[in-house]
Amino acid sequence: MPRPLGLICLVLVLLTSQVTIACGGSDDSGEADSWRIGLEAPLSGDQSAVGKGMLEGAQLAATQLNSDGGLLGKQVEIVPIDDKADPQTGVAAANAAIADGLDGVVGPYNSGVGIETLPIYIKAGLVPIRLTSDNETDGLGFTLQPMTDQIAPVAGQAIADWLGAEKVAIVFDKTEAYTKNVAAAVRSELQKDDVEVVAYEAIKPGAKDYGAEVKKLAGTSADVVYSAVYYPEGARIAKAMLDQKVEAQCLADYGSYDTGYVTDAGIKAAMSCPVVGVPAPDDFEGSQLYVKDFRNDFDSDPGTWSPYAYDSVNFLAEGVKQTDGFDPDALNAFLGKVDGWKGWTGEVTIDPATGNRDPATVVVTSVDKEGNFHVDREWAAAVDAPY
Repeated sequence: MPRPLGLICLVLVLLTSQVTIACGGSDDSGEADSWRIGLEAPLSGDQSAVGKGMLEGAQLAATQLNSDGGLLGKQVEIVPIDDKADPQTGVAAANAAIADGLDGVVGPYNSGVGIETLPIYIKAGLVPIRLTSDNETDGLGFTLQPMTDQIAPVAGQAIADWLGAEKVAIVFDKTEAYTKNVAAAVRSELQKDDVEVVAYEAIKPGAKDYGAEVKKLAGTSADVVYSAVYYPEGARIAKAMLDQKVEAQCLADYGSYDTGYVTDAGIKAAMSCPVVGVPAPDDFEGSQLYVKDFRNDFDSDPGTWSPYAYDSVNFLAEGVKQTDGFDPDALNAFLGKVDGWKGWTGEVTIDPATGNRDPATVVVTSVDKEGNFHVDREWAAAVDAPY
């Protein structure tokens, strides 16, 4: 399935200067000839694997909408907005994209970025379809992603019931809203199950090696080390645990769930440390056609978050079709009442009080010998999950 020309518009933020490269959006008469939907994500930097998967998922959705006549008779453009997983960069990039003209926005992924950029989009009259997971972003648009209060109970149950832990060490990224809050939420879940948290270690992201931190955690009596960090740090922690032959079981948080985790850690280390996440792109029921279309379009497998970005664009498009435009009041009213809409990631029902998907699917995933994530069948059997 060929991609339409002029699909990508790129917003770059260089130091304190903003350079915007625009494409399409209007003709010589000034009348808009396309709908411009921004895709905010970490398109460069340490978490670029996340952004690449999101961007390609959004592009696939736009390609299919356009091949089917477009959206309300106009073509859909996906406008990449690179926040580099950094709030300051995200604010500059969001403002530049809005100034250049947006009709809608999908993203961002990082909650710490979204806390800053989502209000900017909303103030500009846009309805964000976010991929953030921290509950501090409740009510800031809509999301198809699981949230912290949905992730933490699954993680806690996995640690207590599947891994049978009595003592747990938690290590977390102290700089990011999601990782700080999910670490605290998992600790609370474990305490409910009378699991002792013997270490609660804050780290700063960006180090090339976490061997010293892992050695310290290994010196505790923990049965399980839970790393509430994003995938660059999660990969390094998993690798250090393997290299040091730490006896405690390793379990990584949802923030590490991405193909970049496997790339950075190496397959052997990734296999030794399962990750709380969502089903892989080809784990969802009826996913074969979506995966086939993705491979035909990009000549590669979908990224971890490609299905969620794909569904987010189509979810927004459904609202636009049903309300005959991008009016924020009409979109908010319609999307807040969605019940049973279906996409690549399954059935979607929205809680109107938060804009969150409820229920949302959270699983434990493991990495196979080929380096691919899949729902961990042993976990599913242990907790009686329907996967």
